Amino acid sequence: MMKATETKLKGCFVLEPIIHEDERGYFFESYNHRDFCKAIGQDITFVQDNISYSKKGVLRGLHFQKGKHAQAKLVSVLEGNIQDVVVDLRKDSPTFGQYASIELSSINKKQLFVPRGFAHGFLTLSKSAKVFYKCDNYYNKEAEEGMRYDDGRLGIDWVKVSGCFVLSKKDEKNQSFEEFLSKMNCQD
Repeated sequence: MMKATETKLKGCFVLEPIIHEDERGYFFESYNHRDFCKAIGQDITFVQDNISYSKKGVLRGLHFQKGKHAQAKLVSVLEGNIQDVVVDLRKDSPTFGQYASIELSSINKKQLFVPRGFAHGFLTLSKSAKVFYKCDNYYNKEAEEGMRYDDGRLGIDWVKVSGCFVLSKKDEKNQSFEEFLSKMNCQD
């Protein structure tokens, strides 16, 4: 079993496992399909697992897959700690354009369930971090998009780390929220 708490963004949950600790160490169930689906109130089948390793100050995102290639994700941290951020991009959602932020770490063992229709990114806060995430749809390069982490319209309050954020060349060129809205309006 796990404790599930919905964030301010509908359908996006923080999951906390029940941890069994003693003098030997600890044990917890990191994923149980039946309990997970019951906790979030929907049946999700994951088809792809990913692991990323990042050094302190690395900011990955904000990423999303569009259209039929959209992905729900279950994010956890195997080593280190991160600030995990999601942005609601579901046009008909009452929290459209809003974000939620949570610290995930190998110490707190929390997970974040990110439904389809969200942009996702994270900032490495520790010396390094290994992030593990399950996806309910396969990656498709043609459906990949990104949004600027520092977009003023989103107003994301990123944790301050020493030095500058380290971004990939691709993430440096991500679109603004306004550019995303413009494309979205053209598709209507």
